[in-house]
Amino acid sequence: MTPADDAATEGHETAIKTPSQLAWVVALSFVVPVLIIIALVNFVDSGKRVGAGSDAQAEAAVAQRLAPLAKVVLKDANDAAALRTGEQVYQAQCTACHANGAAGAPKTGDAAAWAPRIKTGYDTLLTSVLKGKGAMGAQGGGDFSDHEIARAVVYLSNKGGAKFDEPKAPAAAASAAAADAPKQ
Repeated sequence: MTPADDAATEGHETAIKTPSQLAWVVALSFVVPVLIIIALVNFVDSGKRVGAGSDAQAEAAVAQRLAPLAKVVLKDANDAAALRTGEQVYQAQCTACHANGAAGAPKTGDAAAWAPRIKTGYDTLLTSVLKGKGAMGAQGGGDFSDHEIARAVVYLSNKGGAKFDEPKAPAAAASAAAADAPKQ
């Protein structure tokens, strides 16, 4: 080799020096991408399978998909035993905000926070709950009867220092009104 040949090959050296190295590089340039593609396909396809051969067609899965979204429950408004107590309504619906004062709700038992509200009277408090006020939705956001809501208002207000009487059951209130009506 001449010095000119050495100068020309000096800038063009590669890491592959032997034919066996070349064979390995060529083989790996095909094998590595194939392995990466297989791994990606397995990753994408590793989710829950739906269709034939899966449990998506099992009777329980089909029944769950066909189940109604809502149910109708009929209550006898005159049956006082079917109505929930104020404490039960409070535990089911009101405690979410009133237990810790979320969304500006007065905390349960905080007499200072409840005093101005109690001064407005039971009827005003009940109207606020039934129609909604501030962040509280109508009827406190629950699916309770007006009498159950009234019981919860009394329960919660009395915890804050009020001395409201338990509201009469709808049947008892109707019979009391009939007894108070003038006789003809």
